[in-house]
Amino acid sequence: MTIEDDIAFLGRVPILQRLGAGALRILAIGAENYTVQAGQMLFEAGEAADCAYLIEHGSFTLTPQRAGDSEAVAGPGTLLGEQALLSETLRPATAIAREDSTVLRISRAMFLKMLESFPEAAQRLRDLIASRAEQWARDLDNVRSALARGTGPRSG
Repeated sequence: MTIEDDIAFLGRVPILQRLGAGALRILAIGAENYTVQAGQMLFEAGEAADCAYLIEHGSFTLTPQRAGDSEAVAGPGTLLGEQALLSETLRPATAIAREDSTVLRISRAMFLKMLESFPEAAQRLRDLIASRAEQWARDLDNVRSALARGTGPRSG
Protein backbone atom coordinates (compact mmCIF):
# COMPACT_ATOMS: atom_id res chain seq x y z
CA MET A 1 0.00 0.00 0.00
CA THR A 2 1.11 3.56 -0.64
CA ILE A 3 0.99 6.31 1.98
CA GLU A 4 -2.11 7.68 0.24
CA ASP A 5 -3.75 4.23 0.47
CA ASP A 6 -2.86 4.05 4.19
CA ILE A 7 -4.32 7.54 4.78
CA ALA A 8 -7.54 6.56 3.01
CA PHE A 9 -7.72 3.31 5.00
CA LEU A 10 -7.14 5.11 8.32
CA GLY A 11 -9.79 7.64 7.32
CA ARG A 12 -12.45 4.92 7.18
CA VAL A 13 -12.01 4.08 10.89
CA PRO A 14 -14.74 5.91 12.87
CA ILE A 15 -12.57 7.28 15.67
CA LEU A 16 -9.74 8.26 13.30
CA GLN A 17 -11.78 9.81 10.47
CA ARG A 18 -12.44 12.95 12.54
CA LEU A 19 -8.72 13.72 12.91
CA GLY A 20 -8.23 15.29 9.49
CA ALA A 21 -5.88 14.63 6.59
CA GLY A 22 -2.71 16.07 8.17
CA ALA A 23 -3.08 14.00 11.32
CA LEU A 24 -3.89 10.87 9.32
CA ARG A 25 -0.76 11.41 7.23
CA ILE A 26 1.36 11.43 10.41
CA LEU A 27 -0.33 8.23 11.58
CA ALA A 28 0.17 6.57 8.19
CA ILE A 29 3.86 7.45 8.21
CA GLY A 30 4.38 6.42 11.83
CA ALA A 31 2.33 3.21 11.87
CA GLU A 32 4.17 -0.09 11.58
CA ASN A 33 2.97 -2.92 9.34
CA TYR A 34 2.99 -6.45 10.74
CA THR A 35 2.12 -9.79 9.22
CA VAL A 36 0.53 -12.29 11.60
CA GLN A 37 0.38 -15.94 10.56
CA ALA A 38 -2.77 -18.03 11.01
CA GLY A 39 -2.90 -19.31 14.60
CA GLN A 40 -0.38 -16.73 15.85
CA MET A 41 -1.24 -14.58 18.88
CA LEU A 42 -1.24 -10.82 18.32
CA PHE A 43 -1.67 -10.06 22.04
CA GLU A 44 -2.82 -11.77 25.21
CA ALA A 45 -5.56 -10.80 27.65
CA GLY A 46 -4.21 -9.06 30.73
CA GLU A 47 -1.01 -7.73 29.17
CA ALA A 48 -0.24 -4.02 29.17
CA ALA A 49 -1.37 -2.27 26.00
CA ASP A 50 0.84 0.47 24.57
CA CYS A 51 -0.70 0.56 21.10
CA ALA A 52 -3.72 -0.19 18.96
CA TYR A 53 -3.80 -2.50 15.96
CA LEU A 54 -5.80 -1.74 12.85
CA ILE A 55 -6.64 -4.88 10.86
CA GLU A 56 -5.84 -4.38 7.18
CA HIS A 57 -6.38 -7.93 5.91
CA GLY A 58 -7.50 -11.14 7.55
CA SER A 59 -9.32 -11.66 10.83
CA PHE A 60 -8.77 -12.40 14.50
CA THR A 61 -10.65 -14.33 17.15
CA LEU A 62 -10.95 -12.27 20.33
CA THR A 63 -11.26 -14.37 23.48
CA PRO A 64 -12.19 -12.28 26.53
CA GLN A 65 -10.36 -12.73 29.80
CA ARG A 66 -13.59 -12.74 31.83
CA ALA A 67 -15.35 -16.07 32.06
CA GLY A 68 -18.80 -16.03 30.54
CA ASP A 69 -18.05 -13.36 27.94
CA SER A 70 -18.39 -14.65 24.39
CA GLU A 71 -15.72 -14.71 21.72
CA ALA A 72 -15.87 -12.27 18.85
CA VAL A 73 -14.33 -12.12 15.39
CA ALA A 74 -12.72 -8.89 14.16
CA GLY A 75 -12.00 -8.26 10.50
CA PRO A 76 -10.58 -5.59 8.20
CA GLY A 77 -11.11 -2.02 9.36
CA THR A 78 -11.40 -2.98 13.04
CA LEU A 79 -9.27 -0.99 15.48
CA LEU A 80 -8.19 -3.27 18.33
CA GLY A 81 -7.17 -1.47 21.52
CA GLU A 82 -8.59 1.99 20.82
CA GLN A 83 -8.39 2.91 24.52
CA ALA A 84 -4.65 2.14 24.55
CA LEU A 85 -4.06 5.09 22.21
CA LEU A 86 -4.94 7.52 25.00
CA SER A 87 -4.23 5.81 28.31
CA GLU A 88 -2.48 2.95 30.03
CA THR A 89 -4.72 -0.07 29.99
CA LEU A 90 -4.69 -3.86 29.91
CA ARG A 91 -5.81 -6.01 27.01
CA PRO A 92 -9.33 -7.31 27.80
CA ALA A 93 -9.03 -10.22 25.36
CA THR A 94 -6.55 -12.46 23.56
CA ALA A 95 -6.33 -11.94 19.79
CA ILE A 96 -5.42 -14.95 17.61
CA ALA A 97 -5.16 -14.73 13.82
CA ARG A 98 -7.79 -16.89 12.12
CA GLU A 99 -5.86 -16.68 8.84
CA ASP A 100 -2.72 -14.98 7.58
CA SER A 101 -3.39 -11.33 8.41
CA THR A 102 -1.80 -7.90 8.29
CA VAL A 103 -2.19 -5.13 10.84
CA LEU A 104 -1.04 -1.55 11.30
CA ARG A 105 0.43 -0.95 14.77
CA ILE A 106 -0.24 2.57 16.08
CA SER A 107 1.77 3.31 19.21
CA ARG A 108 0.34 5.45 22.01
CA ALA A 109 3.48 7.60 22.08
CA MET A 110 3.21 8.39 18.36
CA PHE A 111 -0.57 8.98 18.60
CA LEU A 112 -0.15 11.44 21.50
CA LYS A 113 2.64 13.30 19.69
CA MET A 114 0.37 13.59 16.65
CA LEU A 115 -2.37 15.09 18.86
CA GLU A 116 0.13 17.62 20.24
CA SER A 117 1.01 18.65 16.67
CA PHE A 118 -2.63 18.88 15.59
CA PRO A 119 -4.61 20.56 18.40
CA GLU A 120 -7.69 20.81 16.19
CA ALA A 121 -7.61 17.01 15.76
CA ALA A 122 -7.25 16.63 19.53
CA GLN A 123 -10.30 18.85 20.03
CA ARG A 124 -12.38 16.82 17.56
CA LEU A 125 -11.32 13.61 19.31
CA ARG A 126 -12.19 15.11 22.70
CA ASP A 127 -15.62 16.08 21.37
CA LEU A 128 -16.20 12.54 20.06
CA ILE A 129 -15.20 10.98 23.38
CA ALA A 130 -17.44 13.40 25.29
CA SER A 131 -20.36 12.56 22.99
CA ARG A 132 -19.79 8.84 23.55
CA ALA A 133 -19.65 9.35 27.32
CA GLU A 134 -22.93 11.27 27.23
CA GLN A 135 -24.55 8.46 25.22
CA TRP A 136 -23.25 5.82 27.66
CA ALA A 137 -24.67 7.85 30.56
CA ARG A 138 -28.07 8.01 28.82
CA ASP A 139 -27.94 4.26 28.15
CA LEU A 140 -27.13 3.58 31.82
CA ASP A 141 -30.01 5.80 32.91
CA ASN A 142 -32.35 3.84 30.63
CA VAL A 143 -31.15 0.54 32.12
CA ARG A 144 -31.46 1.93 35.64
CA SER A 145 -35.03 3.08 34.90
CA ALA A 146 -35.96 -0.28 33.38
CA LEU A 147 -34.58 -2.11 36.41
CA ALA A 148 -36.47 0.20 38.78
CA ARG A 149 -39.70 -0.58 36.94
CA GLY A 150 -38.92 -4.29 37.11
CA THR A 151 -38.77 -4.65 33.34
CA GLY A 152 -35.06 -5.27 33.11
CA PRO A 153 -33.28 -8.56 32.49
CA ARG A 154 -33.80 -11.20 35.15
CA SER A 155 -31.29 -13.78 36.22
CA GLY A 156 -32.50 -17.23 36.89
